[in-house]
Amino acid sequence: MPAARESLLDAAYTALARRPWSAVRMVDVAAMAGVSRQTLYNEFGSKEGLARALVRREADGYLVGVDRALSTHGDVRERLTATAEWTTVSARENALVRAMLTGCWSERLPSPTLSAVPSSSAVPAQRRADGALPSPGDFVALVRDRAVSVLCGPGVHKSDVPDLTRSCELAVRLALSCVAAPPGEGGVGDLVRSALHRQPV
Repeated sequence: MPAARESLLDAAYTALARRPWSAVRMVDVAAMAGVSRQTLYNEFGSKEGLARALVRREADGYLVGVDRALSTHGDVRERLTATAEWTTVSARENALVRAMLTGCWSERLPSPTLSAVPSSSAVPAQRRADGALPSPGDFVALVRDRAVSVLCGPGVHKSDVPDLTRSCELAVRLALSCVAAPPGEGGVGDLVRSALHRQPV
């Protein structure tokens, strides 16, 4: 029931924007989504299952944005700059993405354990959500590796891959530092362009 699942996740996200996760009630999420409470429990199993699914969805959405930024036109520096800018914008606009990228979960947010939990769900999407959730370090590796994979095209010699990998990781780590301590004028874009100007990309 993918449509109901997405409606429930949308409702949970909206409820979270209005009140702390501890005050979000399953019956209210079901009502906002226009489905029965039984449908909600069938999809997620519990409030913890709903939290894990919501965090997984927001993580996936962030990574889709990373892929989109990496596929923009321009050279390596511009594509990594676009990725860094997406990271800071996404973290600024989405408290769950910010928490995932920094590891700083406020009392307003759900804070599911990052390790996998036993899953008896018949719903494939919930079994995936019950798997391990990415840590901040995992996100660094995921974004770096995606960037290397996309940017390591036909014009890149094998001996240049270590330098490209370092540049990709530098861009990701600069973006994450800007999430924790927002930069001044010029923003993350100027920082990344300046740093990568000195890198052999």
